[in-house]
Amino acid sequence: MKENRADVLIVGGGLMGAATAFFLRQRGMSVILLERGLVGQQASGVNFGNVRRQGRFPPQLPLAHRSRALWGRLPELLGEDVEFLPTGHLRVAYGAEQVAMMEAYRDAAKPWGLELELLSGNAVRDRFPWLSQEVIGGSWSPTDGHANPRLVAPAFGRAARRDGARIVENAEVLSIEQENGGFRVDTADGSVWRAGLLQISAGAWGARMAERFGEPVPLTPRGPQMGVTEAVPYALTPVLGITTREAKEVVYLRQVTRGNIVFGGTGHGPADLDKARPERADPRITLHQFTQLRRMVPAIGALRIIRTWSGIEGYMKDDIPVMGPSARIPGLFYAFGFCGHGFQIGPGVGDTMAELIATGRTETPIEPFHIRRFA
Repeated sequence: MKENRADVLIVGGGLMGAATAFFLRQRGMSVILLERGLVGQQASGVNFGNVRRQGRFPPQLPLAHRSRALWGRLPELLGEDVEFLPTGHLRVAYGAEQVAMMEAYRDAAKPWGLELELLSGNAVRDRFPWLSQEVIGGSWSPTDGHANPRLVAPAFGRAARRDGARIVENAEVLSIEQENGGFRVDTADGSVWRAGLLQISAGAWGARMAERFGEPVPLTPRGPQMGVTEAVPYALTPVLGITTREAKEVVYLRQVTRGNIVFGGTGHGPADLDKARPERADPRITLHQFTQLRRMVPAIGALRIIRTWSGIEGYMKDDIPVMGPSARIPGLFYAFGFCGHGFQIGPGVGDTMAELIATGRTETPIEPFHIRRFA
C-alpha cells in the first residue's frame, strides 16, 4: 500500500481544483490533487466558455473582478494560450420589461465596480448590424469575453505540476475521513493520501462529499447542452446572451476566430451522478436553441449544426456556489456548486481559496457563499 502526504489535499481536478493547486504552489504549500478521471474532463471542459461578469449576483462581482484580472495574465502565469479573447459581452432585450431589468441590473452592479453601457434598439443594431429587428435594447460589457474550456483546467494542472504539485489522475476516491488533526483519503488503487488540510472541489459530486462531513446542501445535477455550427467567416465578435425571465428564451452564443459558432441555453438534459457522464444530448433542446438563435441573429438559420454535447453541472437551490471553510470541521474547505456560471470566476476561485487556505483570510469577500447558509 502506497502512502502519500502533503500540506493540502484537493479532491476534484476541474478548474476550481486545478487553479487552487496552482496558486497554493505559488504560496509555497505542498499539494496533492486527486482527480477521478482526467483534469478538466467534466463540467470545466465541456461548458460554453463564457468569461462574463455581466449578469452575476452582485456580491459575486469582487470575485469576478479578481478573476478577470487573472484571465488577462494567464499566458504569463501558465505559459500557455487558452484562447481567451476580451471581445465584450452583449445582452439583448426583446421587450420593455427586459430593458427595465437591464437598467435595474446596471444600477445594482455599478456600486460593485461593473460599468455597463445600455444601448437603444437603433444604437445596438447600428453597432451590431447582424442583430434581428426584434432586439429593442442591449447591455454592453466591453472587457468581458470568452475562452476555450477544453484548454484552461488542463493548463492549470500542468502549470501546478511544473511548480511541484502532485496531480494524480484516474484516482477514484473511495473514502474520506478525519484522523489525527488532518484528513485521510483512500483511492481505488489502494493508495492512502494524507494532509492537514482538505479542499473538496468535486463539482456536482461535491454535495455527496460534504454530506459525509455532516453538511448536506440542496444541490441538483443537471446536464447543460451545447452545440456548434459549421465554420463561416468571423463576424460575431462579442459573446451574446439575453436578459429575460423566460427560461425558454435563455440562449447564448459566441463565434471562435476559426469561424464556428458555439451555443447553448434554453434547457437542461438529465444528469446521473452514478454514471459519471451525461446522457446523450436531447435533439429537442437543440432545435429549440436554434429557434432562439435565429430570433437573435437571423443569419444563423442558414448554418448547419455539426456537433452537440452535454456535461454534468451542480446547481444550488439559491443559484450561488458553496465556497469557503466548513462550518463544522477545521481544516476542511469547499469550492463546488457553481450553477453553470463558474468558468469566468474559476481562476479567481483558485487564487482566493489558496489565499484562504494559506493565510486564514481573503481580501475578496466570499461570505455569501459559505456553507453555513444551509445549516
